[in-house]
Amino acid sequence: MADPLIEAFGEDEPSTPATVRFEVTGHRPDDAVRDLGGVYGGERWVAQPTGEAFEYRYTALGDAEVTIRRSQLRGVLSGLVAAGGDYVVTWMSTGSAEVQRLGDRRELPLETPVLIPPDHPFSFRTEDYDQRLVHFDRAFLHRVAAARSDVGEHALRFDDHRVADQEGARRWHGAMTALARALRVGGPESVAWQAAKTAAAEVFLDLFPPQLDDLPVVLGQPRNARLRAAVEYIHDHASEPVTIADLSEVSGLSVRSVQESFRRVFDVSPLTYLRQVRLDRVRAELLDADPQAGAVGDVARRWGFAHLGRFSAAYAERFGEYPKQTLRR
Repeated sequence: MADPLIEAFGEDEPSTPATVRFEVTGHRPDDAVRDLGGVYGGERWVAQPTGEAFEYRYTALGDAEVTIRRSQLRGVLSGLVAAGGDYVVTWMSTGSAEVQRLGDRRELPLETPVLIPPDHPFSFRTEDYDQRLVHFDRAFLHRVAAARSDVGEHALRFDDHRVADQEGARRWHGAMTALARALRVGGPESVAWQAAKTAAAEVFLDLFPPQLDDLPVVLGQPRNARLRAAVEYIHDHASEPVTIADLSEVSGLSVRSVQESFRRVFDVSPLTYLRQVRLDRVRAELLDADPQAGAVGDVARRWGFAHLGRFSAAYAERFGEYPKQTLRR
């Protein structure tokens, strides 16, 4: 959920995150689509009244690393949001909202923090709502995660289906109260704000722990240090085009040595190892998807499988069942 408006705010020094402060408001559905869709890079957004006079208001305060936001709308708003951008946690104060990803439709509960799907496109529908949101810049959240656990340079993955329990929701709202107070009293350049946003990020990481792949134990051996770099690159970039030349560059091994190392340790080629990781990611998503959605093709393509027939055969060979059977579980 990229935020193109951030660049327009503040003339801070390079070492200080740019201040974010903006508001959009209006009474026309077309203006709501333009303004709110512009914030989130929306596609095919539609707004319409629900009988009463249509109106909307959206405010954001903070800096380029963390912003507190409030979105209010009297009417209906729906559309598509692309993957990527900030990590966004939202909670509804009033009204209704639902998010659909891979055919799985979820209604957002009131006063409960929910992670908006960060790495997959999704659709949404909201009606007559008052919604609070907090945006975390990805690089900032990664720095906080790296300071408290061994995540290294790995890309972070989160389970957006995870639901906070009562104690987790209490901690989240406490962190949000402290965040708002620091912003109100000291502003986004204050020490209090810097401390409060780090504390909020830590609560985020407690509620939505990063998911890291368990790498084979053999990679911990000193002789496999360079191979480990290549394997970590595959796990971090499995949804992207990956070549043996890429693995050679990140590991410091020659192309031939990369191939020989994978054969020696895993008895497969580097690209076969990549395919196995991708198949594992597809399976994890299918187990989490709505069986009625028919999402197999979309999931497979997102993980780099362009030919669905060959994908289905490879999937069955690895897991002993076809992807549609996994989806129906």
